[in-house]
Amino acid sequence: MIVEGKVTGITKFGAFVDLENGKTGMVHISEVAPTYVNDIKDHLKEGQTVKVKILAISDDGKISLSIKKAQPPQHPAGNRPFRGSSAPRQNGPSSYEWQPPRQSESASFEDMLSRFKQTSDEKISNLKRANESRRGGSRRGNFQK
Repeated sequence: MIVEGKVTGITKFGAFVDLENGKTGMVHISEVAPTYVNDIKDHLKEGQTVKVKILAISDDGKISLSIKKAQPPQHPAGNRPFRGSSAPRQNGPSSYEWQPPRQSESASFEDMLSRFKQTSDEKISNLKRANESRRGGSRRGNFQK
């Protein structure tokens, strides 16, 4: 559920938000923006009104919130990296950045880590193959004295 709230406190690990129902929840620093957040004060100010998604309510009443999941996806059409081995090669480091799967909200951390490792291994393998084909294959042991 997405609700509005007011930022009432900021710490180095997150922000506290008063919700419409009078309860207070916390947005962890990793849930503030879709990009890496080094300093939370670059993104939030005390007294600011924000839209948050309620992620979980623990047994002891603690409310876990997310600002980034309350916002629509930030991917412009045609600018997302392709998946799969038949994708055209893109120039620049952005083509090798890991993109979490869309169903990551329901996936466990272990599942996401496993997918990341698999994707990373595939990309490293593809890079090694491409480098070897440019050099004409492995040349170890083929030189004479």
